[in-house]
Order: sequence, then structure tokens, then C-alpha cells
Amino acid sequence: MIRFVVRRLLLVVPVLAGLVLLLFAWTRALPGDPARALLGQRATPSGIAAINELYGFDRPLLVQLGIYVRQLATGNLGTSGFTGEPVVDSFVSRFPATIELGLSALVFAVVVGVPLGYFAARRNGRWLDSLTVGGSLLGVVIPVFFLAYLLKIVFAQWLGWLPTDGRQDVRINATHVTDFYVLDGLLTGELDAALNALKHLVLPALALGTIPLAIIVRITRASVIEVLGDDFVRTARAKGLAQRTIRVRHVMRNALLPVITTIGLQTGLLLSGAVLTESVFAINGIGSYLFTAISQLDYAVLQGYILFIALTYALVNLVVDVLYGVIDPRVRLS
Repeated sequence: MIRFVVRRLLLVVPVLAGLVLLLFAWTRALPGDPARALLGQRATPSGIAAINELYGFDRPLLVQLGIYVRQLATGNLGTSGFTGEPVVDSFVSRFPATIELGLSALVFAVVVGVPLGYFAARRNGRWLDSLTVGGSLLGVVIPVFFLAYLLKIVFAQWLGWLPTDGRQDVRINATHVTDFYVLDGLLTGELDAALNALKHLVLPALALGTIPLAIIVRITRASVIEVLGDDFVRTARAKGLAQRTIRVRHVMRNALLPVITTIGLQTGLLLSGAVLTESVFAINGIGSYLFTAISQLDYAVLQGYILFIALTYALVNLVVDVLYGVIDPRVRLS
């Protein structure tokens, strides 16, 4: 297993190297002038020249690439052209909000999606299956921002059950140790703060997790239906094995491989979808930070965020490969 993990880690290196080159070329090809965007109405030829010299935009592209690679080698993602803060520091301060939201949405999608897809497959062609397929199709086609506004209007404004925005009520004097608000409330014993943070997570997590939920339901359903028709399942039934044993050891274990792949891919989708969700619910996370950086052509923030997503994808794929090896030993051997 260790050799298997090391091989997968080594494959990540050339992928990230190629991504750095593509990312550098893409950001430099974007329309617009970052110096002019930074100065706004105060832009003058001398001011633009000074900004270009300060951030190195006037240097040859190869020189800029060399500086960027050296910065990455030391863990430096650059400095934001608008806030003047190091991008790493900005990410660290906003990282807990995005991860807390993304994990909540992923847990919601997996805990609801996998059992729902399984039961829909067990009742293939019946009303539950038809309702599940139709609902999952609806979940895929509804845009995240539209669903976010809809949930906000219904459950926050009309019914008043849940808060409209933010991560926690400002009137709560909570102690923040890790900046993961729910975890902080549990660690410090401030259960009212943890409960309040959970209430603030419900609507954003539902909005962000609906599309992954719909995809996981459909993949689980299709995978279980395929496995139920395999010969080894019929053989297990003919041997007289208990239905619970057949479902857990034979059906679900073999059906989980494509489902795990889907869950891994949805992790990156959650990070990209957080841009809109955080903006709608006024969550000060990495997604809302990127939304501002796009409008301001802040190269350092754009490059740092995309690298963050790429590294997350690489780590998630590594976890998926390891889970493959645990579920199916043939993957390790191959």
C-alpha cells in the first residue's frame, strides 16, 4: 500500500508543474490592464508605469515566470495588488469558512445521496425510482445562485426559520480557536455558539450541495442497478446467503467504486460553486475573495486560488485512489 501511495504522489508533481505554466500564460492573456484596474479613475501614464514596475508587469514574460516559480518554491503566492496583503495570509484567514461550508455541503450530498440512490435502484421502475430520477434531474439543472436566493427568500425571509447571511450571529460572544465556528463551539463548550453556526450553515450547504447530491444519486442508482444484475450476485443468492450480507459485501462494495470517483470530483465543484454561494450569503471565505479578485484583475489572487483548487483536486484524487485500493485489492496489484 505504501508503494501504491508513493507512486500516486509522484504523479501529482508533473501535473502541478504543467498547471503552473498554463495558469501563468492564462492570467497574462486575460483582457484588461491590472495596473489601470488598480488605479481606477486616478490612472495616469506615469502611475501605470510605476505599478507595472512595482509588480513586475513590465518585465519579459520569461523573467516574470522565473520570479513566480521561485515564489511558489518558497510557499509565497504573491501579494494582492489591491489589499497589499500576502495572498497566503488572506487565504489562511478565509480558508476555514470555505472548508466548513464545503464539508457541510459534501456531507449533506453523500449522506442523503448514496442511500437515496441505493433505494431507488432497489425499486427500479417504481414510483420512488421515478421520483428520485426526476428530482435529481431538477437538482442538476437549477443554478446554484438561483437556488441560494430561493432558499434565502423562503426559509429566511418568509418563514424566518434560519438566518439570512453570515457565519454566526454578531451578538454571540464566541471564542474562536480554529476559526471553524462549529468546531470552536464544541471545543470550548459553547454549545449555543456551535448551534448558531450550524443554523447559519444550513441554507448555504443546501444550496451548494444540491448539484453534487443529484449527481451522486444518479451515479449510485446506475451503479447499484448494474451490480444487481451481475452473475456473482445471483450466485450469492443461489447459495442462500443472507440478504444483508449480499447487500453490504457484494452489492454496495462493488457499486461504491464509481460513486467514490464521483464524490472526489464533486469536491472541486463545491469549491468553485462556493464563489456564488458565499457571495449570496455574505460569507467571508475564499470564494467571495476570488469574486472580488476577478473584477479587479488581481493576478496573484487568481493564480493562488486556482492552484489551491488544483492542489485540492490532487489530494482528493490521492484519497480516492487509496480508497480504491482498500475496497478493491486488484487496483493495488495493477
